[in-house]
Amino acid sequence: MKITLTVNDEAYPLDVEPRRVLADVLREDCGLTGTHLGCEHGVCGACTVLVDGKAVRSCLMLAVQCDAKAVRTVEGLAGPDGEPHPLQRAFSAEYALQCGFCTPGFLMIAAGALDADPDQIAGLVESNICRCTGYEPIRRAITHATRGDD
Repeated sequence: MKITLTVNDEAYPLDVEPRRVLADVLREDCGLTGTHLGCEHGVCGACTVLVDGKAVRSCLMLAVQCDAKAVRTVEGLAGPDGEPHPLQRAFSAEYALQCGFCTPGFLMIAAGALDADPDQIAGLVESNICRCTGYEPIRRAITHATRGDD
């Protein structure tokens, strides 16, 4: 099926099988490997991206569902000059990353909430799985970013 994915403001005209999930297309066809695949069942959150500003598990969403929609991945968080996003700076400042596998998912779910409702931080952190750092530094980093404490 011919679709056009608009990922991080760049158009990707693609011919994909209708059954392929967005995570695989982002990684394999678009070369955007920041979206990680962990459980492939929508549980861990490592594959979280924004579709039209809303956080989604890209391992559960079909790529064809994103035709003509705006997709934002972790690679699209930094500014045009490469300046890290406030969330990325806060994750570094608060030591909210260790192995880094879960980090893109946490960054993207938080980015979606920063644009919507920053009062949902606790629920956001509980929705993704981290096996290394623990959740307190991640909570602190998201709170740090919502306050604008650069």
